Amino acid sequence: MVKKTTSLDRCFSALADPTRREIVEQLARGQVSVTNLAASRRVTVAAVLKHLSVLEAAGLIRTRKVGRLRQCALIPEPMRDLAEWLNFYHALWEARLDRLEILLKRTRGTKQ
Repeated sequence: MVKKTTSLDRCFSALADPTRREIVEQLARGQVSVTNLAASRRVTVAAVLKHLSVLEAAGLIRTRKVGRLRQCALIPEPMRDLAEWLNFYHALWEARLDRLEILLKRTRGTKQ
């Protein structure tokens, strides 16, 4: 459990930055070179590399050299872990809100 919590912490921290979320969204559509990631954001390759290092450390992406280009790809497993964590709390709150709705309907019914 500690390993999963640490992984979630790193993922949430990495995704807290809007530029990194944009990069993840772009990589969800397929592999992209570092050069193209930089060009699409109008920033330097060095700036993109800093963001990529955070995403890679969180386990969200992998990079590999293909010829002269460095290609980036999304790793789906950590996103599944995030979705699983979020779905658990979504279900929890849906159940609580459903119970609250029932209680409010009962309360309204007894006051009429």
